[in-house]
Amino acid sequence: MDTLVFDIETKNFFTDPGVGRDNFEALEISVVGVYSYNLDEYFCYDEYELIEMAELFRSAKKLVGFSLNRYDVPVLTCHFQALQEARDVDLWKKERVDLLEEVESFLGRRISLGKLAEANLGVGKSGSGAEAITLYHKGKIEELKNYCLDDVRLTKELYDLYLERGYFFVPDRETGEMVKVDFRG
Repeated sequence: MDTLVFDIETKNFFTDPGVGRDNFEALEISVVGVYSYNLDEYFCYDEYELIEMAELFRSAKKLVGFSLNRYDVPVLTCHFQALQEARDVDLWKKERVDLLEEVESFLGRRISLGKLAEANLGVGKSGSGAEAITLYHKGKIEELKNYCLDDVRLTKELYDLYLERGYFFVPDRETGEMVKVDFRG
């Protein structure tokens, strides 16, 4: 069984007219970036390849992401449920590692993927979710896919660190000093 690291980009925000907070059904997927540990390969699926992508998710045992329980899994679940060929893919029944939740449960606060990556990998994000939506609307799909896969790479590298050493460094909001978040305890 595979472990997948993934990230979703959408065409719209919760704050857009007609969407509303936690209205996952109203969020439209533009692309989904995925890394498969079994295949040791990155994939990026566009909005027209969700059935093909569902095959990869069907075979996964574990899902890894950053804020995946609050965002990526609910959004993708809505889209899979809307596709007859993917309704049997239940992401909630799969083992999930949400790196944001891991840090938040230790610190009692959230941190951005960019700041966590900078503190632990020495490199930040290549853009933002707002920029991703703009790229989609400008038709810059290859740039959008690259941005999404950059986030997947960062998340995968952070997950590898999480497994290897069992801790992250997180900058203190006030002082900027690095705090060690040790998951092994």
